[in-house]
Amino acid sequence: MTIFPVLKTKAVAQYPATKTVQFRNQALRFVDGTEQRYRDAATPLHCWVIQLSALDETEMAAVDIFFSQNQGRLGAFSFTDPWDGKVYAGCCMQSDQMTIETTAQLRGRTSLTIAENRT
Repeated sequence: MTIFPVLKTKAVAQYPATKTVQFRNQALRFVDGTEQRYRDAATPLHCWVIQLSALDETEMAAVDIFFSQNQGRLGAFSFTDPWDGKVYAGCCMQSDQMTIETTAQLRGRTSLTIAENRT
């Protein structure tokens, strides 16, 4: 399994970045109005919106190659959570499209959304 590329600063993301945690809870409502609640999955799913700006030429190429090798949403890879350093296996991109914008000579930026999958 591949690993999400690390920047020259040894970081996987830059600020601002967003992390969401999703629990899979269900509720059944009975005829008498009472409810029974239960969790549909043992652990929550994580999702990260990664902003990458001021990338140099090498970093832009690494992100571009990584995205192409994973073929967008098709591939699975390991991702290190920028908040706690925990490695999540079985993550994927949330889009089949990525745009790298050139902001200055040999500088670029992009934004990626990465989601944890049930493994």
